[in-house]
Amino acid sequence: MKKVSVVIPAFNEQASIGDTLRAIRERFFCDELIVVDDGSQDETAHIASKWADRVIRAPRNQGKGAAVQLGWKCAGGDVIMLLDGDLRDSAEEAVYLLAPVLQDVCDMAVAVLPPPTEKAGFGLARGLAHHGIRMLTGFEAKAPLSGQRAIRRELLDRLGSQDKGFGIEVGLTVDALRAGYRVAEVPVFFSHRETKNDWAGFCHRGKEFVAISRTLCRKWWEGKEWKRKS
Repeated sequence: MKKVSVVIPAFNEQASIGDTLRAIRERFFCDELIVVDDGSQDETAHIASKWADRVIRAPRNQGKGAAVQLGWKCAGGDVIMLLDGDLRDSAEEAVYLLAPVLQDVCDMAVAVLPPPTEKAGFGLARGLAHHGIRMLTGFEAKAPLSGQRAIRRELLDRLGSQDKGFGIEVGLTVDALRAGYRVAEVPVFFSHRETKNDWAGFCHRGKEFVAISRTLCRKWWEGKEWKRKS
């Protein structure tokens, strides 16, 4: 039986981390539940300590990608499930994301969430991620920015270091496909906090756009290096 570790990066998630962890504990089986508190200034770590097997506290905010990688390097499972801290009760749907990996249908399952209830932004970050992944791998990603993933440990160990910010999801998809692993997108009824058309929302999407651009440029260059050496 494969062991499953759940890794949740969290930054100032005191409003939702408790509900998310409780849903996992009560309705979804896992062998290990790890929360990486990425330099939160609120009660995230304190709340998480009531539910998680382990809470890793970063001394300062280092970015989502850095927190995710810190968590999976400490995890001991054969399958690593990456979930966001704001899924609340919908975290119980994780079983549907995990199943394809346990059944050996794919090596990395990516959750496709229901459409947002309200349109926000211009779709630039998502569009850049979609077209970048297609250009580099030929894969038509429906959810290129989804952070909800179930991944075989072997895959993560082989892919190595990823972007420390919001480019991690794009990097994982490109690297996994290039290495010949099977990536499948799975509809899952997760719900999480949606960004809005306000200053915070535009700042978040701006950071995503920069991180995705940085990651795609890096993957493009790595592809040229690989072709040159081969």
